[in-house]
This record gives sequence, structure tokens and C-alpha cells, in this order.
Amino acid sequence: MAPPKAQNIDEYISNAPETLRERLFQLHDCIVAVAPAAEQGIKWRMPAYTTRRILVTWAAFKNHIGFYPTPSVVAAFTNELKPYKTAEGSVQFLHSEELPFELISEMTKRRLKECEEDDAKWKV
Repeated sequence: MAPPKAQNIDEYISNAPETLRERLFQLHDCIVAVAPAAEQGIKWRMPAYTTRRILVTWAAFKNHIGFYPTPSVVAAFTNELKPYKTAEGSVQFLHSEELPFELISEMTKRRLKECEEDDAKWKV
């Protein structure tokens, strides 16, 4: 379900299927609440939030939202992420389930701390 190439996050969400837009705006708002000073943009055709380094990115797919907080963050939340499909640096949140906003907030906070305190790179 790759929407047309967007220039910004609002456009990305507006290009998504109408049934997903509210969910995507809620995810966006959740991340912005944790990192209000983060620069918002599009990287790799996905919404991205950046401070000194990329904090997190995400993308809407047919059946899920892919959330990309880096491998170190996924590893730090191994127990909390057991109900979800994960890979080294990503998590899938199915559209058929509620988004775990508290967990997304905590993961974003962890990534923000990594960037601010350790200047942790997006890819190592």
C-alpha cells in the first residue's frame, strides 16, 4: 500500500487510505508528544523524526504499521514486544489491534535518550 511520494508527514497521512488516517495521526501525535523539538520529515518514503540523529520512522502497510526505533531500542523492550512481530530494528502493529501508545512513547523516549546522551547513530 505505498501511497504516492509525500513531501511531509501530513501529506503522507493524507495519502493513506481514509480508514487509517486517524490511526496514523494518533501515532504521529504520540511521537511528537515525546519529542516536540524533533524535526519532522520524510526519509526512505516514511515519516521520520530527527534530533541530532534519526529518532524513529514508521510506515503504513496493507495490514500493519511498521515502526522503526532502531535495533537497540527493540532489544531493550524484548519482553514488552512479545505480543508483536519484530525484527532486528522494527515492530509491526496490526491494523486490527489497538496501537500501544504507552509502549510507543516509552520506546521513543529511549531512542531520544540514546541520541541526546550517547549520540547513538541510526545504523551501526
